[in-house]
Amino acid sequence: MSPRRARRKDPFDRGRRGDSASRPPPGPITGFPAGMDRVEEWPDGEWKVRALRGGAADRAYRCPGCDHEVRAGMPHIVSWPNWPGGEEERRHWHTPCWRKRLDRGHGRNRY
Repeated sequence: MSPRRARRKDPFDRGRRGDSASRPPPGPITGFPAGMDRVEEWPDGEWKVRALRGGAADRAYRCPGCDHEVRAGMPHIVSWPNWPGGEEERRHWHTPCWRKRLDRGHGRNRY
């Protein structure tokens, strides 16, 4: 009797055999995965919001809430108005600044 060979399992293998032909080959995800943006309703309007992890932030931005820098590699929020063409008004916020933006008082615009 020969010794048992250790082999790595395919992460998509659920113990069934013969169904690998129906499964698409694994590959890199291109673009931004659908369903990752969410729509938030606030008193100042409807916003599309995307939470970015630190690795996705490749450069520094200026937070409109506190006027400090959102450094590269720092997790943060990207938001824009939920209307056609609103993507051109994207802003990068510190997460706490986004949550507290309605408490900023007079003299500051919404973005």
